[in-house]
Amino acid sequence: MPSTATPTQLAPAGRRAEECDDDRRWREALAPFAQPHRGRALLDIATSVVPYLAVSAAMYLLLSVSVPLVLLLAIPAAGFLVRTFILFHDCSHGSFMHSRRANAWLGAALGLLLWSPFLRWRHDHAVHHATSGDLERRGVGDVRTLTVSEYLALPPRGRLGYRLLRNPLVMFGLGPIVAMIVGPRIVARNARPRMRRNVIATDIALLVLVGTLCWLIGWSGYLLVFGPAALLAGSAGIWLFYVQHQFDDAYWKSNDEWSYAAAALEGSSYLKLPPLLQFFTGNIGLHHVHHLNARIPNYNLQRAHDANPELFRDVPTLSLRDGLRAVHLKLWDEERGRLVGFAQARAGGAQAA
Repeated sequence: MPSTATPTQLAPAGRRAEECDDDRRWREALAPFAQPHRGRALLDIATSVVPYLAVSAAMYLLLSVSVPLVLLLAIPAAGFLVRTFILFHDCSHGSFMHSRRANAWLGAALGLLLWSPFLRWRHDHAVHHATSGDLERRGVGDVRTLTVSEYLALPPRGRLGYRLLRNPLVMFGLGPIVAMIVGPRIVARNARPRMRRNVIATDIALLVLVGTLCWLIGWSGYLLVFGPAALLAGSAGIWLFYVQHQFDDAYWKSNDEWSYAAAALEGSSYLKLPPLLQFFTGNIGLHHVHHLNARIPNYNLQRAHDANPELFRDVPTLSLRDGLRAVHLKLWDEERGRLVGFAQARAGGAQAA
């Protein structure tokens, strides 16, 4: 059974003191950027939610003119929907606006555009931040990742299931449908009453909203206007979430060696995207900054990174091409301390045998 003691409790006294000093330094360095700004927040809404709704309205008006043109407009609509998700994400951290209530209400409203119950997503994402890179606490709010030994110990059916789960066609094709439409509709049996109510309330609100839209524009019109953009945005979101923690020299440690700061600085990538893609993804590529201090809103992430070159000097940096290549990484090799593909896992298993 994994230890319930924290990494700080398990560390020697000298190491604890050193970690406390390091924690204090980075907290002080990033504190000025963890302040919401009303004007910047309103600008974010004006450059994400508003254009997404405007493009969606234009797509509906063009349905009778050209369906291919409608599908073409799904690309910018998907970009604005991804940017809307970043606002939803910031609200879940309470970082987007000063008021906790304003973050909760805005997050719940944005959740309807994203088909996601805000309170449950906030809970699962908080668990992800508290456990990212911890081998003993995998599985909540994260992409399922097995170690090589765990994978090799599976029966053939289990290996096939895992390979299908990590197949790009499944992950980025069916993944958005499961992550956005199917999964959020299901209430776990052991869910807390508040989470259960949130999921049910969101489902009822979506039933009314979607039912009304289908009544007004028809179910085919609804699917053509909102479906393609949602699928594209969902695929992009899954890819972003993947490459932010799944790359060659990612960080995975057992619980007694795990460190929150190390998981942020070594296990969260700096995905350097072209300016247009960085805009649509709401600076989430600066994931190392976000994981080190989740109270920094998206519009301050670049400033926080640029102001602390020494702190972020050695963070793992990925280009767009590196991020696309990382999709072939499937398993954590504990002996080599890196993520590997299935072929490398088989080779390692044969050598061990």
